[in-house]
Amino acid sequence: MRARTLAELSAPLLALRLLGAEFGHMPAPTVEVSPIYPERLDLTFHDDFAAFEAWREALNIAPESVVHRVQTGVLRVHATFAGAEVMLTGYANVPAAGPVLAGSGAVS
Repeated sequence: MRARTLAELSAPLLALRLLGAEFGHMPAPTVEVSPIYPERLDLTFHDDFAAFEAWREALNIAPESVVHRVQTGVLRVHATFAGAEVMLTGYANVPAAGPVLAGSGAVS
């Protein structure tokens, strides 16, 4: 992969700037802009589905567009804002499974 320039990340950086100006009162996500996906702005929320939902509503993203992975506790949705692809991701706190004792499996 060739090295990208900062100018090639202008779409997500502009979207981030506009989001900051328009939605500065909103909960702060983890923000990622990467040369691997130069058109995408990732906004990630850990253990805070309420913040995910607040951003989804603010960006006028339909609730039925959200993909929910039950096993992993992940919400994900894509949208376009100011010419950039915006990906919202919400991670739930999934409790660790307890130890399984020998002989406690299903009986056939």
